[in-house]
Amino acid sequence: METLHENSQKEIGQFVAEDFRTAALFSKYKIDFCCRGNRTVEEVCTKNNIDSNLLLDELDAIMRSTTGQNIDYQSWPIDLLVDYIQKKHHRYVEEKTPILRQFLAKLCKVHGANHPELFKINDLFTASAGELASHMKKEELILFPFIKKMVKVKLSNGVLQAPAFGSVDSPIAMMMHEHDNEGVRFREIAELTADYTPPADACNTYKVTYAMLDEFEKDLHLHIHLENNILFPKAKALEAQFEN
Repeated sequence: METLHENSQKEIGQFVAEDFRTAALFSKYKIDFCCRGNRTVEEVCTKNNIDSNLLLDELDAIMRSTTGQNIDYQSWPIDLLVDYIQKKHHRYVEEKTPILRQFLAKLCKVHGANHPELFKINDLFTASAGELASHMKKEELILFPFIKKMVKVKLSNGVLQAPAFGSVDSPIAMMMHEHDNEGVRFREIAELTADYTPPADACNTYKVTYAMLDEFEKDLHLHIHLENNILFPKAKALEAQFEN
């Protein structure tokens, strides 16, 4: 796909890191900006048969606009970002997971005969819940404390002792791989739920569950974006300062 737009070679994740309002536009075009944010605009447009110039014009309009609330996560100190992710997004997952599991189990019992896709949705979410719990614990016990330690040592002009895992590259690579896995699971959940559209015979619990799954996926997208596209590059850059 031919385009002369100056931002055609810019990565999706860079747009979202600079202005998170662009995430809504990527979602509209069904472009994964979190797990697969390292692709260029031209690349995703060619693959998905999207008019790249139209998309880039829409992105420009969003980024030029001053209306709406735009949180500049990129400017946040890295230790503040760590605390925010843990208290906002990790806590969200911990609070919503048991409720969703309870609702999905009920839906399978009551509506499973007429909607067998519910069993697959339940299996996918249960697997995701277990993996996310383990994933977040690894971040909270290993990666996040080391990032905060780097900040503390940097501020005191101290000497950083090498961690047992060698470099932040190692746990970051693992976290990003696990993010990819959850991205795949939720794409499948979105397909099975027709983008979280309840069927005509849906009861209130059915409707609430689909709405909660939709919200859960949106929160997970922001969660993964903050880590993949902002926190992790900042952590690598900070660690590199100790090597010079």
